Amino acid sequence: MTTETRRLLIVDDDAPLRGRLSRVMERRGFTVFDADGVTDAVKIINEQALTHAVLDMKLEDGNGLEIVPLIQERHPECRVVMLTGFGNIATAVAAVKAGAVDYLPKPADPDLIAATLLQQGDEMPPPPEDPMSADRVRWEHIQRVYEQCGRNVSETARRLKLHRRTLQRILAKHAPRP
Repeated sequence: MTTETRRLLIVDDDAPLRGRLSRVMERRGFTVFDADGVTDAVKIINEQALTHAVLDMKLEDGNGLEIVPLIQERHPECRVVMLTGFGNIATAVAAVKAGAVDYLPKPADPDLIAATLLQQGDEMPPPPEDPMSADRVRWEHIQRVYEQCGRNVSETARRLKLHRRTLQRILAKHAPRP
């Protein structure tokens, strides 16, 4: 497949993440179409010939799993990767059964997403050259949950099963190196 034929749909309700991922994938040779929810995604699926898709599991107007069967019907060769900030085994199995080729937790490294999209057959993608450190992944996860809880420290601590003071100390520190 040549770079001219790589047509990627990115569906995520997190606009900054969607924008960053779109720019990274364009630099890797994809023509990118992005949507913030199910409604916009359906329009793009019906109007464009897609070869790849990156879908967020939880969207404001629905669920990424709702989109997978439509992509499979309209574009049977399209490789679909699901992303989620709330990963668990049951949703991973549901995503793969629906037709996704892989299921990645957020924050997912763009190199890993690109490798997963471009892999051939059932082979595993190569490991990233410069993966994020475990401390950085933990820090980004905490920041994401903190933002989703409206920057409410008590609610974030409850959801992460951390003591509130411990969370406050973590939030006061600078981000660890990638």
